[in-house]
Amino acid sequence: MTKKRIDEPTGTEFVGHEWDGIEELNTPLPRWWLYTFYATILFAVVYVVLYPAWPLIDRATAGTLGWSSRGDLAAEMRAADAARAGVVAKIAATPIEALADDPALMQAAVAGGAAAFKVNCVQCHGAGAAGSPGYPNLNDDDWIWGGTLTEIEYTLTHGIRWDAAAETRSNFMPAFEGSLEPAQVGALTAHVLSLSGKARPNAAGAQMFADNCAACHGAGGEGLPAVGGPALNDAIWLYGGSASAIGKQILAPRHGVMPAWQGRLDPVTIKMLAAYVHARGGGQAPAPAAAQPEAAQVAAK
Repeated sequence: MTKKRIDEPTGTEFVGHEWDGIEELNTPLPRWWLYTFYATILFAVVYVVLYPAWPLIDRATAGTLGWSSRGDLAAEMRAADAARAGVVAKIAATPIEALADDPALMQAAVAGGAAAFKVNCVQCHGAGAAGSPGYPNLNDDDWIWGGTLTEIEYTLTHGIRWDAAAETRSNFMPAFEGSLEPAQVGALTAHVLSLSGKARPNAAGAQMFADNCAACHGAGGEGLPAVGGPALNDAIWLYGGSASAIGKQILAPRHGVMPAWQGRLDPVTIKMLAAYVHARGGGQAPAPAAAQPEAAQVAAK
């Protein structure tokens, strides 16, 4: 056998490897490191026995403690549901028009509606409810079908132009392509822009507006929520407020569709969503019953 060679300064034997005159010492590992390593092995063995560890085809080994992160989450969800069950029940029992009478309950409804909005509504209206072309901004005070709590709840429940809902809100603007000459479209467009101060009034456009548009949009373009006629006398536009965008809408109107959430969401969630949308900043107070036009009262039912 080859005699072991010892490094005189350290008293440690050489491993026997040599490269270009450089040799390696067989220095033993520190005891504290070895003990730590052995402890980790012991910990791993105990963990495998107590907790889920080995993946199988459709599950993992359960462990003798029966613990799992999914079980923990389910228990936390049950506890959260139980904690808010009383508040949810109170919201469900309170007529939506009376929510504002209890500020704490209204706040709870708005918080619940905010969570539901993030799951169901941001895809069209945006995370901040600011909307985009073709999708209404829910932060302003411009409402096509009315912005009271009751009207918003109705819209959420039955949708807009949603064929699967018998009581859906529905209106359609006629297409004037083929029935108006380009000059007439230009005059009507200019009149619509004049309602918000963006163009000069013109008699021809005003007459066409009175004959064809005032029945839904109002004589002054103030809008008629009872029939879903948008206001045209402000700076808020669903499909754009330029002359070309307005002219395009006159010739070939676009009609958005909103799903009915009845049957998809429970009534209390719809109520909380209505409270959240109403609280975004543009929600309207209900008009006195005697002051509401008959058509508006029917639409709110």
